[in-house]
Amino acid sequence: MKTVLLTLFFFAPALLAPIEVSWKTLGDVKFEKKWDEQEGMYVLYPEFGQSVKNLEGKEIRISGYVIPIDYNENNYVLSAFPYSACFFCGGAGPESVMALKFKNKGEKFKTDTRLEVTGTLELNSTDIYEMNYILRNAEKVK
Repeated sequence: MKTVLLTLFFFAPALLAPIEVSWKTLGDVKFEKKWDEQEGMYVLYPEFGQSVKNLEGKEIRISGYVIPIDYNENNYVLSAFPYSACFFCGGAGPESVMALKFKNKGEKFKTDTRLEVTGTLELNSTDIYEMNYILRNAEKVK
């Protein structure tokens, strides 16, 4: 019994720690172009690979570059690449960006601030007005 308790004492923090995720891991996704009547254009819909599906709903830790969308609404995107090379302006794919939904709104971040965050990963394959990856309850790692 003592061995079990000692094992739990030493390994429990590691079991509760966020899963370290890389942008390479999030690259396990394929996109299919489908016509969207409402928008009158082709839209990319993701088909997530199993390694990404396994992360859904889990607390993760990831780092990237901040792209402010709306400072007043605390609306940010985390990108694998700086602004000049990101999905919006560069040539990177949609798998290289993630919406940040902060737990505590208030702190402001400038474009290309390097940031490490934790939060719960949500996969989005249906809402074309939202990112494919969403980090809920995001918090800046100190």
